[in-house]
Amino acid sequence: MVWASTERLDLLLDEAEHLTGAPELVVEVLSPGEKNERRDKQLKLKLYSQQGVQEYWIVNKNLQQVQAYRRKEALLTLVMTLQNSDQLTSPLLPKFACPLGQIFQ
Repeated sequence: MVWASTERLDLLLDEAEHLTGAPELVVEVLSPGEKNERRDKQLKLKLYSQQGVQEYWIVNKNLQQVQAYRRKEALLTLVMTLQNSDQLTSPLLPKFACPLGQIFQ
């Protein structure tokens, strides 16, 4: 899943409304398997850093946790690992707050 602000969305879409640039937020739900985890936590993290994504959330259903990466200078850096009892928030979405327990029910 990706999210882009209204202001930025017009810049990211081509005439056919294909996304051609980096959204502000990418949410990745881990697929089972070590190979998939490595791809999401290493390859995609590097790609999204290079492309200018501002936040990258990795959702691990098995561990019931979310790792939140945020852009610091030119890199996405892990800023928090949230557990089932925590609440997910983001500076990109000032009015958004979601208890992770609701997601993992």
